[in-house]
Amino acid sequence: MNNAELAARDLRHLWHPCTQMKDHEWLPMIPIRSGRGVWLEDFDGKRYIDAISSWWVNLHGHANPRINAAIADQLERLEHVLLAGFSHQPAIELADRLVEVAPPGLERVFYVDNGSSAIEAALKMSYHYWRNLGRAGKHRFVTLSNSYHGETLGALAVGDVALYKETYQPLLMEVITAPSPDCFERDPGESCEEHALRRFAEIETILRAQADEISAVIVEPLVQCAGNMRMYPPIYLSRLRALCDELEVHLIADEIAVGFGRTGTLFACEQAAITPDFLCLSKGLTGGYLPLSVVMTTSGVYQAFYDDYATLRAFLHSHSYTGNPLACRAALASLELFAENDVLARNRELARVMGEATAALNDHPHIAEVRQTGMILAIEMVRDKATRTPYPWRERRGLTVYRHALSRGALLRPLGNVIYFMPPYVITAEQIHLLAEIAGEGIELATR
Repeated sequence: MNNAELAARDLRHLWHPCTQMKDHEWLPMIPIRSGRGVWLEDFDGKRYIDAISSWWVNLHGHANPRINAAIADQLERLEHVLLAGFSHQPAIELADRLVEVAPPGLERVFYVDNGSSAIEAALKMSYHYWRNLGRAGKHRFVTLSNSYHGETLGALAVGDVALYKETYQPLLMEVITAPSPDCFERDPGESCEEHALRRFAEIETILRAQADEISAVIVEPLVQCAGNMRMYPPIYLSRLRALCDELEVHLIADEIAVGFGRTGTLFACEQAAITPDFLCLSKGLTGGYLPLSVVMTTSGVYQAFYDDYATLRAFLHSHSYTGNPLACRAALASLELFAENDVLARNRELARVMGEATAALNDHPHIAEVRQTGMILAIEMVRDKATRTPYPWRERRGLTVYRHALSRGALLRPLGNVIYFMPPYVITAEQIHLLAEIAGEGIELATR
């Protein structure tokens, strides 16, 4: 088998995610045969550095021996069992471990299947909590502009990226949208912190006026990933946590993309020294191996559902593969790697290298900024640097960078006109410099 043969078979039946399939009339599909470390290899023998961790999920490299062994061992014991009325050791041990490492006060772990489903569960938990307390009028949600929380209808409703949301608007619940503290939008001469505090004043006005009907505020801590990797400082989160406490509004932290070391700490909320009421985790939870997500919450929330069956207070939300043993073993192995290899310390050094390797792009006439939070780095291309006027989206400039990167052996899938690095943590300094070189070449081609 070679790439062309497999691509032809693929296109006969498969419908790929987040893809206009007609593009593949001229943009080759790339079937991948194997992966190891940061490398993916296709059926023609060409290798690609996975600079985006296969949609932000892979932490410790492809085919990691430790995670491989954990899954193989579990496969010989138990592949799956329902988690209603039954349990199993990997789910119990993972819950214990997550409570140990998560922000303090998150003592209950609810297993779900994927990131969007975790958001759905958190939204339902929040509303149902208030309903169980006799406050069913608290049924609305506040989200931030430019946010993204997933593709299922509830998750889509609390997001704000038009590309994903506009088509389905008639199907979605109404939410309240507050302006994002996104530092890219700051005024000339304004610091990121000043901008964040100005934006906080706007959400404060909303919450003070409507707290009686607001169930929760949902945020992506520090980085709005699908929203072009826009970033903001921790002070916004610390102020928001205090305000939510004062006004009796839940805070949902969507760390599906930014959790497990992406921002420099194990969880982004740590940088603001806060504990949300609900913490949603997925993607890197299993090290990039298997679908699994969790909603972590407090004992106080849990107790609002704990009652006799006849009261109908139970949280009747379920998925067939909830708490799958294979996925839980992968997640436990991933957390063991964090503990034994001091991954976060190594990431700090890698993040420094990423910043240095791309620093020269700040002077490029068509780069608005190079921004970075931990192991996430984004390079935003614009038509006019002085005014930050973007290129028209129909020109698909980022696609030029993507195609050039593939020709040079790198997977750099853009977000519109934003090129970003979010690599596995096993990447080397030399590989980072190579990615920076490839990205720079692609940007030159894309901005001619």
